[in-house]
Amino acid sequence: MITFIFDQLIQLGIERILINTHHCPDRYAEIFPDSRYKGLPLLFRHEPELLETGGGIKNIEDLADTSSPLLVYNGDIFSTLPLEHLVAHHFHSSNEVTLALRSHGEPRNVQLGGNGLVLDLRHTLGLTEGLPCLFTGIYLLEPRFFQRLDSRNKESVIETFLRMILAGIPPGGIILDEGTWSDIGTHEEYERIQST
Repeated sequence: MITFIFDQLIQLGIERILINTHHCPDRYAEIFPDSRYKGLPLLFRHEPELLETGGGIKNIEDLADTSSPLLVYNGDIFSTLPLEHLVAHHFHSSNEVTLALRSHGEPRNVQLGGNGLVLDLRHTLGLTEGLPCLFTGIYLLEPRFFQRLDSRNKESVIETFLRMILAGIPPGGIILDEGTWSDIGTHEEYERIQST
């Protein structure tokens, strides 16, 4: 699974890959003993205790390139989304964050406004306007986003996105309905993907 993600990132022109590890970290050293994949450097950062998505991003801040956006790709996602559209949209916008969304599938708990900005996530703010979308777990962050995260807090990155909305600087979003997308965070879903 992870090399499938790596191959997608390579096709986008990514030059370094940062990986947060938790479960079975020794397996990465066995499979990638020189910390490289197809010539690209792999930088590993272990999380002995899970830091949630926001803490996980903060955890690799010192490894990240501060001159370019960071593409975040949740490791339990299988997709063939056209991520080049996400990258192009992000670079042509002034968004600090751009989420890859889908207009179908469940849960569709992200409200996307007609202006391409996120209005609500997980129905937290009670807003019903906009298009309900599924958040794919793939997104781009500008380096300044790291300053919004507190290394002492273990929280979902969604909490930070909600604070941005309330502060009037919401994340942007782009709908990518082409390709396939599955959350394979369960054994059942993993088996289903294997059989297709």
